[in-house]
Amino acid sequence: MTVLPHFEIMAGHEALYDMAPARKLQRKLDVRADPPAVKWAIIALTVAFLGIFIVVPLINVFAQAFAKGVRVYLAALADPDALAAIRLTVVVAFSAVVANGVFGLTAAWAIAKFDFRGKNFLITLIDLPFSVSPVIAGLVFVLLFGLQGFAGPWLAAHDIKIVFAVPGIILATIFVTFPFIVRELIPLMQEQGTEEEEAALSLGASGLTTFFRVTLPNVKWALLYGVLICNARAMGEFGAVSVVSGHIRGETNTMPLHIEALYEGYQSAPAFAVASLLALLALVTLVAKTALEKRTNKG
Repeated sequence: MTVLPHFEIMAGHEALYDMAPARKLQRKLDVRADPPAVKWAIIALTVAFLGIFIVVPLINVFAQAFAKGVRVYLAALADPDALAAIRLTVVVAFSAVVANGVFGLTAAWAIAKFDFRGKNFLITLIDLPFSVSPVIAGLVFVLLFGLQGFAGPWLAAHDIKIVFAVPGIILATIFVTFPFIVRELIPLMQEQGTEEEEAALSLGASGLTTFFRVTLPNVKWALLYGVLICNARAMGEFGAVSVVSGHIRGETNTMPLHIEALYEGYQSAPAFAVASLLALLALVTLVAKTALEKRTNKG
């Protein structure tokens, strides 16, 4: 039996250690290199799912919208009730974006830049609309501001209408959409830290100057992304708005509610015409979202 010298044994162990990372890398590569049949089956399944549940319904919306001709399509969009629904949707979405933008910047700045008691509870409250049904959210506002609600008698005595009026629609939409902007800002602000703000303050900048000259430019793309998602969600909101709106044509019907009213009235062509406008807005949002994601990755 041949006994190897000690230094040769140690060299052999070192060679094995040098080979270990290569073996781990090869194992990772083997895991990622699936058989072609499996890879193409997964891709085909994904494409088929997207085609059945997204592409085909979207094409059908536009096909049904123009089924009776361009004249009927334009007439449906020019209808006074449709124009009122479009205007109300724009007003509600704009109000929700502005309110959530101010809240999102304030809350994200507080959570990311400061340590205080109850921070985790605040984050949980911000996520609450994700777990609460929009219908329940609308019902909460009815119980608060309705005629038989907590503040209803006082509001009625002062002739202030919230439920079954535009203010109630705006409040319900703000509630449903307010996590979107703040949830885009918090991770980015936490990653950036507080070094730049501290440097600005040490050089004599005020708090507002620091915010507008340092903090806001650093988060502008994430803010725009959150605004985009918030706006899309606000324009398409149905459940909470349906509860608090009262379904008054020409007054409290947003575009989704107007589509429902037309379809229930067996006016399918006008319903699909307005629906195609919402679908078009969704496509524009998708393109803008993709552009912002590319810009954010570059920045």
